[in-house]
Amino acid sequence: MRFEISKVLDAIEGRVCTDPSLARAVLDLAEVIRYQDIDGGRPASLLRLGMVIDALSRELEEDSVQVYAVVHRALLSDADLTSNERMVVRRWADDGLVEVLDNPGDRMLEVADLLGLPVLTRVRFDGLRGRFPWLVEQPGRVLAPVPGAGGPVFIAHVGGGHAPVAGTRSAVGVKLLAREWRCPESSCALFGGAGGGGAFADLAAVQRSPAAQPPPTLRGGVPTCPRHGSRLGDVGPRPRSEVLAVRVGGLVRRRFVLTEEQPLVAGRAPEQDGGIMLGQWLNDEARRWISRGHVRFELRVGEVIVTDVSTNGSGIRPGGSMAEADRIPLAPQQSRVLAENDMIELYPGVQIGRAEELPSGATFTPASVMAEAPTMAMRLPRP
Repeated sequence: MRFEISKVLDAIEGRVCTDPSLARAVLDLAEVIRYQDIDGGRPASLLRLGMVIDALSRELEEDSVQVYAVVHRALLSDADLTSNERMVVRRWADDGLVEVLDNPGDRMLEVADLLGLPVLTRVRFDGLRGRFPWLVEQPGRVLAPVPGAGGPVFIAHVGGGHAPVAGTRSAVGVKLLAREWRCPESSCALFGGAGGGGAFADLAAVQRSPAAQPPPTLRGGVPTCPRHGSRLGDVGPRPRSEVLAVRVGGLVRRRFVLTEEQPLVAGRAPEQDGGIMLGQWLNDEARRWISRGHVRFELRVGEVIVTDVSTNGSGIRPGGSMAEADRIPLAPQQSRVLAENDMIELYPGVQIGRAEELPSGATFTPASVMAEAPTMAMRLPRP
């Protein structure tokens, strides 16, 4: 049982992030883990986060959906969690996967406003509607996770419905995300470290890409570290980035961020660090066709350049057209600019393109992050 719980918590860990490019919704972790009516279990459980993430994946019809979680400091020592769960939450905080705060409610809405994300919560926020007009103006931006047959479902606070709706990044959010920030606290996992741009930053901060920095919080209009309350230093433009997505069999399987700093290789099982591995989603015939490293992506002056590095070649689907007559062959070692709405097809049914231009169209359910959860730990409501 203990080993199974650890496995599912590891799987959930892969779905929490503070990366503005990859998060698909924002939530308050301390609230979600106490949705006792979802499974009828103990007062607090991290497994409920996985159940809510699964519900989000089903609604978005997408695998590997990630959420932006804010966490009240008290959760790090909450006696309603097991010692293992408290250790996991502390690790997430230390690694910058979640934000640890004194007032998660305000920050949750600030993040949603800056990034244009939907909010998953049962809180009404009646007193904040003047500050965040979209709470009432945009149906589907705020959804309450509630018990349903087989797991949580969503109910929109305004306008009814159950589908999460993303907004657009606010003008302030666009400006904040255009810059790279540094926290004077050397231990800060969100915004690097001290010493003139992070020369003495800890390992987690050093390994964190500037493109993955969360948005600063604003205090009196001043960019501030949400965890330490310290004024952030502006250390220059944030590297350009582009969000790409992998679609296999009509279902978006994962998203990834391409920056000007590092090209990325996608294929069956790339050997390069940070490579995008597709093998786990491929059938036998696709595995035989697709090379270990099949295509390389580079971002140059805002243009996505794709180069075939395979044995068998690829094809470009201009404008997303699936008509065979429109397919443009891409021979081994040949490069091409990935224009708007273009996608590269490594094998029939295996495509990569810009995330916002690559919708899911599959008829099957995304994989569950709760697949490893022990059944006795999940008491789902009966239909």
